[in-house]
Amino acid sequence: MKPFETVLVANRGEIACRIIRTLRAMGIRSVAVYSDADRDALHVSLADAAVRLGPATPRESYLNIDAIVAAAATTGADAVHPGYGFLSENEAFARACAAAGLVFVGPGLTALAVMGDKIRGKNHVAESGVPVIPGFSVPGQSDEQLVAAAATVGYPLLIKPSAGGGGKGMLRVDAPGELPDALVTARRVAQGAFGDDTLLLERFIERPRHIEVQVLADAGGTVIHLGERECSLQRRHQKVIEEAPSPLLDPATRARIGEAACQAARSVGYTGAGTVEFLVSDAAPDEFFFMEMNTRLQVEHPVTELVTGLDLVEWQLRIAAGEPLPLTQSEVVLTGHAIEARVYAENPARGFLPGQGTVLSLSEPVGAGIRVDSSLRPGLPISGVYDPMLAKVIAWGADRAEALARLDQALTDTVVLGVHTNVEFLRLLLRNPDVVAGRLDTGLIERSLPGLGLRGTPGQPLPDYLPAAAALFLHARAAELGLWASSSGWRLGLDRPTRYSLRVSATETVDVTVLTGPTGLSVAIDDRMPVPARLAPVTNRAHTFACELGGRLEVLQLVVDGPRLWLGQNGFTLDLVRRSRAGQLADRLAGSGRTEGEGAGARPEVRSPMPGTVVAVHLATGDLIVAGQRILTVEAMKMEHHLLAETAGRLTVSVRPGDLVRLDQIVATVATEATEATTPCPPATPVKGDPT
Repeated sequence: MKPFETVLVANRGEIACRIIRTLRAMGIRSVAVYSDADRDALHVSLADAAVRLGPATPRESYLNIDAIVAAAATTGADAVHPGYGFLSENEAFARACAAAGLVFVGPGLTALAVMGDKIRGKNHVAESGVPVIPGFSVPGQSDEQLVAAAATVGYPLLIKPSAGGGGKGMLRVDAPGELPDALVTARRVAQGAFGDDTLLLERFIERPRHIEVQVLADAGGTVIHLGERECSLQRRHQKVIEEAPSPLLDPATRARIGEAACQAARSVGYTGAGTVEFLVSDAAPDEFFFMEMNTRLQVEHPVTELVTGLDLVEWQLRIAAGEPLPLTQSEVVLTGHAIEARVYAENPARGFLPGQGTVLSLSEPVGAGIRVDSSLRPGLPISGVYDPMLAKVIAWGADRAEALARLDQALTDTVVLGVHTNVEFLRLLLRNPDVVAGRLDTGLIERSLPGLGLRGTPGQPLPDYLPAAAALFLHARAAELGLWASSSGWRLGLDRPTRYSLRVSATETVDVTVLTGPTGLSVAIDDRMPVPARLAPVTNRAHTFACELGGRLEVLQLVVDGPRLWLGQNGFTLDLVRRSRAGQLADRLAGSGRTEGEGAGARPEVRSPMPGTVVAVHLATGDLIVAGQRILTVEAMKMEHHLLAETAGRLTVSVRPGDLVRLDQIVATVATEATEATTPCPPATPVKGDPT
């Protein structure tokens, strides 16, 4: 029997879509909620009903408890599933649901209160005999008290917000001199993300592995675990690739860490699905330390589902309705191996800065052992308002090698044009020898980045066939538009050479000349010798073309959006902008007044390198500044980015703290004033809580 008639999903994106699909399979009516930014989102169209919450900002929509409870009452919902993130671990939200007669699909208030505070949770499980990481976790400590305690904890250490999770506000500190500024930054991030700037300190374990255990508990007190997940492949404390089971643990350690997780859950009377996270030293895999408990569904739950055959969302719902667990610990069987890769809207060639755009072309993988949890659809706008995770690609195999191979092929078949993604980075990471061998730790990605060979990054020039294919595509479109609609190069006799100037980045361009000869087309890259070239569509594959350049054949995807061309190949995404004659002239004029040496090539505009939120403005309009001064700080995807002046002059700032900014939006300008630039004003008074 279905446990509820109607369930409201208080979330968005791929997790909302995933929950709605289980509700549909169980015959339960689903209600979606959405912000103005998500009016046309996939989860809205999948649900049986949908209710607008408010404007795009989370505070006015997905974090608006009153609006969500009202939506549930209006639609006749019996229960609310919070997904993960947003209000999923919010005690006040659970209380509001109970007060409105709604079942909160999650644990009880005690578990939310204890485990929602990292300091309290750590101290609580330590009293229950669960091993914890050495550190300092006393509530209400000032920065001065934390600095004093750090000497006892030892370096390197890790600063962690007591509230929240997901890596926000976590900072590694290697020396005492770094700690004061790091504490200010961590408090600011924690206050902005969780409304609580309480911090704790933990000893940083060198070469740690992040192992988490999935638990299920019913209202009758039965608690079981469903094995562990290896989540060690991380960037900036953000998980990238997860797998189950861990290649590190032997059966005896698996049983011990599983029982420790169950004990942590029992200590707070846990009900529902939860995850207990541990750190395990790669040098001593039989030792593990409790980090925290996530009182919700995890992003990486699909790998557990694939190796156990259980639908965790279904059992969250059944447990919330009072049903007992369907199996005992001895009946839990792990079959095969599963690996998940998170697809983010981010640009690896620009330091993994979050991206934005519109999905112009989409192809998602299918096949044996392949699962995709996604919120993508053609035409979907991707903004910088929310977390940049777009989808999860998951592969199951009879063993780890088969799962790795299937996931790599699935990522090869993943095509998203119109927004930059990390798919090529994921494929290169999966081929890293240490990843293949299962030699993992949380610092592996950062150590491996320089040698991965990401296309478009410094030292990795673009292969000629990419700009050549773009130019040939533009040339063919010009011919299709007719002789008089655009400059196709047509004239009596052979067509004249046509030059296409393509911008690769803010500082890099490539010129491609298309020539017509007796035997067909050829292209010249940046005035080099012409090479025979041909571009032809691939039958039955949308936006897919075969490009032949000098006898080399490459298959890639191409789509145009105004002056911007998007190219994709085997997970790699590239956008090129066709420069108009006016644009080329403006660039030449902008550079004509610059001299060689200091300041050459500097631009007066200060642009945001990513979509995000302005969290601090350090200088004011009218200040006279020098090159290199910090102007403002933008935060996105759990990362702060400081924007610096490239040139000296008089400053104009066009944003305020709290403003949302787009990728490449001009946030400030510096007007050159040669007569004043040699005597700059000191920086403006720093905003409250800013380290400068």
